[in-house]
Amino acid sequence: MAQEKMSPMRARMIEDMRIRGLAETTQKARIRALKQFTAFLGRSPDTATPDNLRAYQLHMTDTEVTPSVYNARVAALRFFFGMTCDREDMKKYIQFRTETRKLPIVLSFEEVSAVLASAPGPGLKYRAAIGIGYGAGLRASEVTNLKVRDIDSDRMLIHVERGKGGKDRDVMLGQHRGFRAQASQSGLRAR
Repeated sequence: MAQEKMSPMRARMIEDMRIRGLAETTQKARIRALKQFTAFLGRSPDTATPDNLRAYQLHMTDTEVTPSVYNARVAALRFFFGMTCDREDMKKYIQFRTETRKLPIVLSFEEVSAVLASAPGPGLKYRAAIGIGYGAGLRASEVTNLKVRDIDSDRMLIHVERGKGGKDRDVMLGQHRGFRAQASQSGLRAR
C-alpha cells in the first residue's frame, strides 16, 4: 500500500494530538474530519476564514449529518485552529449542535430472563457476562476486560479498570436475590 504524502500541517496536528495524549481512534477521527473540511474548502484548512467555517457548518446541516458526527467534526476543527494553527479567534465561529437525549430501553424481567436463557454454551460464563454487563450498565469492552478480582460481592461493587477514556470507575452490582449465594459458591469474593 502506498504511503500517503503528509503535509507539514497534518504532521503538526498529529504531534499536537500525541502531546495531548489523545487515543488512536480519536486521532484518526480528527484527521478524517480535517480531510473532509479540506475537501470541502478546496485548499489548505489553515487558510480558512470565518465565512468558510460558516459555509461548512451549513453544508453539514444541509446534508443531514447527525449531531454526533457534526460535533465530532467541529471538535476536530476547534482542536486544529486552537492548538495546531494557534488561531483561537476562529473557535468562536464554530458552533456545536445539541442532540436530543432519549431514555434507554429498559427490558422487563421476562425479557432479561429470555436474553440470559439464550446465552450460548454450557455453564454460566456467557450468562454471567451478559447479566453483569446489563445489570451494571457496562460497555462490551468493559465486560470483556472484567476479571473475577474486580467483583466485590460483599460491597456489591464492580471495579472497572480503564473504561471509556481510560478511566477507572466503580459501579453497583445488580441486586439479584440469588447472586450472593452464587457469587460465594463460584469464588467471586475477590477483593
